[in-house]
Amino acid sequence: MATNPAREASSDVLGDEILDDSLGLLHRKALTILKRIRDSALDPETGRKVGPSYAISRAASLVGRTASAIREAERDGRLPPRDRTASGHRVQYTLEELDHMRAVFGTRPWRAAQDTPAIISVSNFKGGVGKSTLALHLAQHFAIKGYRVLFIDCDSQASSTMMFGYRPDVDLSEDDTLYGHFHNPELLGVRSIIRKTHFYGLDLIPANLKLYNLEYEIAGYLAQNQSFDIIDLIAQAIDTVVDDYDVVVMDPPPALGMVSMAVLQAANAMVIPAPPSVIDFASTVSFIDMARTTMRQLEQLGGRVKPAYNFIRLVGSRVDDSKSMHREILAMMRQVFGGSMINSVLKVSAEIDNASSRMKTVYELDRPVTSHEVHNRCMRFLNDVCHDIEQDVLRTWESRAGSLD
Repeated sequence: MATNPAREASSDVLGDEILDDSLGLLHRKALTILKRIRDSALDPETGRKVGPSYAISRAASLVGRTASAIREAERDGRLPPRDRTASGHRVQYTLEELDHMRAVFGTRPWRAAQDTPAIISVSNFKGGVGKSTLALHLAQHFAIKGYRVLFIDCDSQASSTMMFGYRPDVDLSEDDTLYGHFHNPELLGVRSIIRKTHFYGLDLIPANLKLYNLEYEIAGYLAQNQSFDIIDLIAQAIDTVVDDYDVVVMDPPPALGMVSMAVLQAANAMVIPAPPSVIDFASTVSFIDMARTTMRQLEQLGGRVKPAYNFIRLVGSRVDDSKSMHREILAMMRQVFGGSMINSVLKVSAEIDNASSRMKTVYELDRPVTSHEVHNRCMRFLNDVCHDIEQDVLRTWESRAGSLD
């Protein structure tokens, strides 16, 4: 039977147009939903995200003084007098005000000049293991405790960037991310893409979908130039600003590609979230082996020095105590990994899921989403995990190693 090439070509074009229109319509509707969720997380008066605030008892604990010491400092003028709410309660204290208190009381936890900043990669090449959840809460934990923190989103999916109140592919251009810096390092400079966030003391280098192109471009550079220096791009970017910070937290892609390798080369510490399920744990084992093999190949082929990690820690993540298999695998992990695995675990919690659906972390909630019991339990295990990692960081600082709890 004879065919009509012109009709077939026309049909193909029409099919492409229908596909483009359908996907375009879905994309526009999805952006509408994303905007609604984002807008619900913004302060209605300022149109921006608002960081957490604390009552005087919690503020005193975070500052390292008593509530009485704060009241006395307010009376004698070392701290500004406190406003009252309509009901007569003290207005709560913001992170910026806590930083000022620490400056007055001399309790800032900043590292000494000779201490090496912690550059932490929260890595695993399987999605859904709690990588971004851990990275975000860890960075916010350090900021709440008074450290100077830089969060670098290296994942083109940009879920962490979204949690800071951005619609990554709408609000940000390629020049706002590491992608733009790598193409115009002299023109832009990495400092120009660092953004202040609603969390005082926590700065952000954001990501968007354009960052995915770096995977191909780094690979192309390697093939064309036969040089592995391109892998140092992230390390070089961090090196220009790291003196301003105590801790850098990086959220790499959930894949062991070129960008992830550049992150691992830039880090001096690694945290690996590992759920105690058979499939997730098997993937974590593969990640550890592939990371080790790839870095060894870089060392052999490129004549490079392997990155020196001050610590590598596994964290049991997305742990469900009600599942016997989780309990069994977690027990085996603790037995086998020993000190390489931190004692506390990141458990599954409805509070985390409900907070993220509001584009917030648990640390940003001003009240429980579920119940006080669930919220408090979730806060405890988040604080325990972050505290354990904080202790690992402090052990690397000569000025602080002797004062650990």
